[in-house]
Amino acid sequence: SLMRLRPRTALLLAGLTAVALAGCRPPEAAEGVVIYVVRHAERADDGAAVAMDDPPLSDAGRARARELAERLRFAGITHVHSTDRIRTRETALPLSELAGVEVRLYDASDPDELAEYLRSTRGTHLVVGHSNTVPDLVRALGGEPEDPIESLEYDRIYVLHLLADGSARSILLRYGSTGATP
Repeated sequence: SLMRLRPRTALLLAGLTAVALAGCRPPEAAEGVVIYVVRHAERADDGAAVAMDDPPLSDAGRARARELAERLRFAGITHVHSTDRIRTRETALPLSELAGVEVRLYDASDPDELAEYLRSTRGTHLVVGHSNTVPDLVRALGGEPEDPIESLEYDRIYVLHLLADGSARSILLRYGSTGATP
């Protein structure tokens, strides 16, 4: 099931969900995997028509990446994954450093391969992708990606709980400023 919530309500719900799942998990979910999937933060070129080949994050993007790290500080992140683009690596870096986990690069062109790897790797993951790859990965993991991600939309966090029986529960949360950040 997918829900749209206000940021503070969503974070409270996510925290309560994590606590509830950790303490009251049914036996079939004991080997489950939790995956947070986000799009990279704001690009230095704002996704302009005449875009840079591989832009870094803007100041707003670096601030959002730090906020993501703070929001997931107590999520128990054990794995961080990023495409090999500057903006995705820069989005993943603050949480990677905070969690003391290396960033593992992945090929976003094969969401099924990544989904299989995530399913078989116990722990709590952060995956940083792109507006055109995040929905495919969420779908490959059994979640509901909702609407396409808009070009200046950087605030989605998909939380997927993969259960041992192969099913998934997904929720869409928001963080930071919504929409474009000048």
